[in-house]
Amino acid sequence: MARAFKYGLKGITGYLEPAERELLRSLFGDVISMLEPEERAGEDPLAALVGLDAEAREPSDRALRRLLPNVMKDDDEASLEFRRLTERSLRESKIGALKAAALGLDKDVLVLTPANARHWSTALNDVRLVLAERLDIRDDADAGHVHLMQDWSQAEDVESYLALVYNFATWLQESLVQALVQSLETRR
Repeated sequence: MARAFKYGLKGITGYLEPAERELLRSLFGDVISMLEPEERAGEDPLAALVGLDAEAREPSDRALRRLLPNVMKDDDEASLEFRRLTERSLRESKIGALKAAALGLDKDVLVLTPANARHWSTALNDVRLVLAERLDIRDDADAGHVHLMQDWSQAEDVESYLALVYNFATWLQESLVQALVQSLETRR
């Protein structure tokens, strides 16, 4: 069974069982697949290098829109222009954090540097955003309903399984954030 992240002499440490590490590796991989930009024939390599995407569009998948939201609620044109200028680099940044977190899954005991902890926090947050969208969590009542699912033996369908995975990722991220806060307080 997983143990919460803690801050101590070695830094931020946590423990995951092999099945839990495989679950996270799979979740990180799924989100990476969602975020990878489409390859386009004839794409300007310089534009790609500096992060511009003249053909960027608002994603049709709600979960991907949650990861890559519009920046201006009431101005679609300005949001689209901002997306064209920034989305590629945002995708790459998120993919980088997910890959960095996945690299740490080779050992039972996780020992995180401050940089690794930030990657883990970003990766877990992105996983939770996707799961929240798939579970249709819109408000505190929806989240409360999902948090009622705590027993793995009661997972009867995809939604209850996703709820358990969401709760696990939430717990793991919460313990990581608490350890990060403690590490910052200790350095003062």
